[in-house]
Amino acid sequence: MIDNTKADNDLSSLQQIFLVFISITLVISLFFLRGGFKANAMLDQLAKNSLEPEKALSNGRPTVFEFYADWCEACKEMAPDMLNVKKQNSNKVDVVLLNVDNNRWFDLIEKYDVNGIPKLILFDAQGKFKGFTIGVRKYSELNEIFLALINNLELPHFAKISNSSDLILDSNSKQISFTNNIKSEGPRNHS
Repeated sequence: MIDNTKADNDLSSLQQIFLVFISITLVISLFFLRGGFKANAMLDQLAKNSLEPEKALSNGRPTVFEFYADWCEACKEMAPDMLNVKKQNSNKVDVVLLNVDNNRWFDLIEKYDVNGIPKLILFDAQGKFKGFTIGVRKYSELNEIFLALINNLELPHFAKISNSSDLILDSNSKQISFTNNIKSEGPRNHS
């Protein structure tokens, strides 16, 4: 008599291996299709080309601080447009990427009340606060912001300026920070 159970077990092991292979292949394919590696590479490129915040604010060019995280899908979505606008306006506006997961930037995260990402903090050529925006901005919106900063014009309607009663001027610098009576979650508190 022939034992068929061994052949059945071998076949099921083979099927399991095949299913694991197919699953891994699908996950990797979806990641590439969504632009995961490319978007991370763009965020890395922007971050590596960033000036130190103090230097950017004091070099006579408008500055955009972008608070982001590597895991942030919205940040990844905005990265190609930010990179294109930055290239188009090179040497006219400084873009400084600040990773909210890096403890080095905790003081700036608190100072600018970063409670959602991506958050852009906008400064004029003298390093004075002009406004901010939270969430994904498309190329056309980023271009409007950059042109307004370069030409010292009023910011677009989607770039907010906080109520003056919520602003505190740091007497040691030209920086403005926000007070907030409502306790909010930080950018790293997503679940």
